[in-house]
Formats: sequence, structure tokens, C-alpha cells
Amino acid sequence: MSTAYRESNKVKDWINLILAVLLFISPWVLDFKGEIVPAWNAWIMGVVLAILALAEISAFAEWEEWIGGLLGVWLIIAPFVLSFATHTHALWTHVVLGVITAIVSFWSVWDYRRTPHAA
Repeated sequence: MSTAYRESNKVKDWINLILAVLLFISPWVLDFKGEIVPAWNAWIMGVVLAILALAEISAFAEWEEWIGGLLGVWLIIAPFVLSFATHTHALWTHVVLGVITAIVSFWSVWDYRRTPHAA
């Protein structure tokens, strides 16, 4: 794996870690901590995404990026599946951070697959 690719991917992994922290603190910052379902979803997903991002930072594995992308998709659909789409701050927090998380993670997968690797 080329050094340039690995450095580029580490930036994406750090972005995912920052997004996880933002998701985790969002119930307090955007004042939806009193809404049980969206707040707990943000806290749990924030922790899971942070652990995943730290694993990605320490050693690249394509499956970690796929899981990150799928968790991003979950964040996008969670307000509708868990019925908190009427809570504006929670809805937009989950959708926006989910879209960015999915894009960054799937971008890493795409970048990995198009970059030649040593056998």
C-alpha cells in the first residue's frame, strides 16, 4: 500500500473520528438530550463510530470502511425507522452527519479499490 494512499486514508479516518465526536455531543449542544430515542441513538452510534475510526487509524482494513459507510446509512434512515423525524435538530444532525460519514467511508473503499497494492 503506497504511503500517499495511507496518509490520504488517515485523513479520512480522522474526519470520521471527528464526526463521531460531533454526533456524541450533539444531544447536549443541539438540546435534544431530553428526547430519549434520538439522544441514545446519537450516543451509542457516536461511541461505535469512534471505536471504529480509532481501529481504522491504527490499521487499515477494508471491512472497517464498509461498516463505517453502513453506519452512516443507518444514521440517515434512523430518524424515520426510530420515529424521531419530527424532532428537527435530531433529524438533521443524524442525516447530515450520516451523509458525511457514508461519503467519507465509501470514498475510502473506492480509493482503496482503485489504488494498486503490493502483492
